[in-house]
Amino acid sequence: MADNGAPQVEEDPAAAFLAQQESEIAGIENDSDGFGASEVADAPQPATNYGKFMTRRHASAKEPATLNGDMYEESNGPTDSYAAIAQVDHQRQEPESLRKWREEQQARLEALDSASKTAEEEWRAKAKKELEDWHVHQNEQMEKNKVNNSGTEWERVARLCDFNPKTNKQAKDVSRMRSVLISLKQTPLVR
Repeated sequence: MADNGAPQVEEDPAAAFLAQQESEIAGIENDSDGFGASEVADAPQPATNYGKFMTRRHASAKEPATLNGDMYEESNGPTDSYAAIAQVDHQRQEPESLRKWREEQQARLEALDSASKTAEEEWRAKAKKELEDWHVHQNEQMEKNKVNNSGTEWERVARLCDFNPKTNKQAKDVSRMRSVLISLKQTPLVR
């Protein structure tokens, strides 16, 4: 409300923003040199009259804060919308030499990709063969060790057991198990 008690008419910020954007787009469409240098130099400065937003410095904390003109300019300035259009325009008008280089580069990259895929497949096949050979060799070694060290298996088991014939009234009778382990230690099973 104004000081006299009558409501003050506010300018709609959204409408002002849309009007500004429409004028920028119209300026871009009428740009003759395609670079926008004259538009940037001739760009209209933002309005400094923000209605009640700038004049109510003594407003209470409950009312809306003042509008920051600099931030309004940066976030919605003419360079943002023009940059997107200029980029699309630049892509459309790419020189022949750049287009040819891109195609050659794409062909080189595809050749490198296919070469790396074939090399990777060869490495996988080679690694798989080496792994299979290693497993075969490992199994052969284990079989040789079993044949050569057949008696040591039961000797190791016998070391874990206590063969002292201690008779304890509360202990279970394990004499038969002891005798079986001793006989296996002396004469291992034949495979």
